[in-house]
This record gives sequence, structure tokens and C-alpha cells, in this order.
Amino acid sequence: MSDIDFNQAAGATLAHIERALEAADLDFETPADGIIEIEFDDGSKIVVNRHGVARELWVAARSGGFHFRPQDGDWVDTRDGTPLFARLAQLIAVQGGATVHF
Repeated sequence: MSDIDFNQAAGATLAHIERALEAADLDFETPADGIIEIEFDDGSKIVVNRHGVARELWVAARSGGFHFRPQDGDWVDTRDGTPLFARLAQLIAVQGGATVHF
């Protein structure tokens, strides 16, 4: 995957995440290009960011850090193959008590 292809795929995925967060009425910020910070009532955050050098999307949550690599049109966890949207929905539910449909 070229840098251009990675940036296009990552950008489209981050935009999709933003739309789903808006639909779920969750608070989030985009402090820089390629970064989404989801904020919860208890002050905790989940951060999703693009990591160009590794060509991955990274998620940092209270429960740990996760790396996702493009594979067959999806983003999958490099450790166990869980799709990004499934993992992110689970992390948001556990950490923030909210339901998000990606």
C-alpha cells in the first residue's frame, strides 16, 4: 500500500468514525489531522490516530493500546484480527457506557 493509498483509506475511516460519533451524540475533538479524541463524562478519553510510518491506525483506551492494519478492505487488530469498528464500539461501551453503530 502506498503512502497515498494509506492516507486516503485512513482519512475515510477517520471520517466514518466521526460521523458515527456525531450520530451517537458523543463528545469528541479533532485536535490535529489524523487524530480523534473521544471524551467521556468521567473525564477519560479514547484516542484514535493515524500512524503513517507504521501504516496503521492506533487506538489508546483505558484498557490498553491497539494497532490496526489494513487487510482485505478492513482494518484489523494486529494481535488478534478483531475489526477496528467492532473493537472501538466495545471500548466505547465499556469505558463510556455508550453505544455506537459504525
